Amino acid sequence: MNQENNKFHALQLFTDTFSAETVHLTNEAVGIYIRLLCFAWTKNAKPFNTESAYRICHCINDNCKKNVNKVLNEFFKKVEDKSDAMMHTVELWTHKRLVQEHEYLTAKYKKKSISGKIGAEIRWKKSANSTKIAPIPIPSPIPNKNIQFMFEKFWSLISHKKGSKFLASKRYAVQCSEMEPDEIALAFNRYASTVKDMEYLAHVSTWISQRRFEDETNNKTDINNVISRLVKLGYIHKGRKGNLEKFSKDSKNYSINRSDAEYMIKLD
Repeated sequence: MNQENNKFHALQLFTDTFSAETVHLTNEAVGIYIRLLCFAWTKNAKPFNTESAYRICHCINDNCKKNVNKVLNEFFKKVEDKSDAMMHTVELWTHKRLVQEHEYLTAKYKKKSISGKIGAEIRWKKSANSTKIAPIPIPSPIPNKNIQFMFEKFWSLISHKKGSKFLASKRYAVQCSEMEPDEIALAFNRYASTVKDMEYLAHVSTWISQRRFEDETNNKTDINNVISRLVKLGYIHKGRKGNLEKFSKDSKNYSINRSDAEYMIKLD
């Protein structure tokens, strides 16, 4: 960042110091001081001549110039300049604190700019020279290779196939990959049986994503759960006869009384 282009539009005013240093000034003198500070700041804190000070303070009489001179002599430092073509000495004014503040900000932003350029170059070089391919993220959890088969079984067992099957399969893969599809289906069918108006039946995908199969009503042991577990153990469900659920296994017949709170299987 070049010095000539270092225009900082905001000037920090240290109010405690300013108030203490100007407590003896009249309101007019305070206004002159602030105008001169702002003028010098817009010139990048470079020295300015007395005529410029008169002009910025709109001096049209000697009394105004006298007040400007008082402020200049008290708060600004006089420097001499011989840079004109005739090598005449010109009196200029500068403000020590203003110069220090400008130099501080210039150095700060220059350092920030250099750091930004270096960082950009490093990132560009890494990008240009890199021969590595960005790793493909591994999904978590890793889908079960049999999850689609499990979902298809679940889908075939539910009584009401409401909503998108595709979306339901996605939700099933996330929420039910470690569960038995027939148990999930039984839970859904129990839920569906409690809904009187099918218009208000939840979509299968919604029911799964909300993990309604964990609801208390679904966790209660009932005859359907017992039937499901017996089938897993190798019993063949023969259907219902009256209040009895009939089974067979190894050429033997069994039954469960639906009115039995403990659902004990008995040999016929």
